[in-house]
Amino acid sequence: MKTEPQTPEPPDPEARGLPLVPVLLALTVVSGLIDAVSYLGLHHVFTANMTGNVVVLGFAAAGAPGFSVSHTAASLGCFLAGAVIGGRVAGRLGGGSRRTWTRLTLAAEAVLVGAASAVAFAAPDATGTTYAVIVLTAVAMGLRNATVRKLGVADLTTTVLTMTLTGIASDSRLAGGEGVRSFRRSAAVVAMLAGALLGAWLVLHHGLGIPLLIAAAVTGVLAVTASGRE
Repeated sequence: MKTEPQTPEPPDPEARGLPLVPVLLALTVVSGLIDAVSYLGLHHVFTANMTGNVVVLGFAAAGAPGFSVSHTAASLGCFLAGAVIGGRVAGRLGGGSRRTWTRLTLAAEAVLVGAASAVAFAAPDATGTTYAVIVLTAVAMGLRNATVRKLGVADLTTTVLTMTLTGIASDSRLAGGEGVRSFRRSAAVVAMLAGALLGAWLVLHHGLGIPLLIAAAVTGVLAVTASGRE
């Protein structure tokens, strides 16, 4: 009795491209670059790490020298605006192709950060440059954070590490755990550190434009290569 040849399953379009884990690790490096630019170059304000930004706002409100209420408040407000946009995009696209949704939001981030880089190159000493870079990068980070949150890849938020470091320690064999996802968590810490180190060096020696350009370029590459699978 003859058996019918099995038709091979078509390739999963969601799996084409870089898996989400390395994509999010690369975005963690970008976050280090962005926060190096914002904190060192924009009067001690964060535009990616909002936990630090809330603390900085408290410092500024108390009158601590070197901090600005207006800069920090602008960053918080624009980040929240970006997160609202990201939430609406997730509501519209999140039920379909994760690959398409991820690539679109990363493309938008690349455009916003690229615009911030252009402003930094064109008018590095202008009064409005600080606010322009804060607005553009904070909106980009809010959009990205909303997307990453909806994607739900464990231990890779791309912008904060408190719970990641807690997981490394509390789930370790030293603490009686099994060390689950310790490599991924450690990689996220190293990625953030590497981005901050590179960003700080570039800001101190070359200004704001180059690290922002690198951040935009990396995000742009990810926007055309990311898949929808971990």
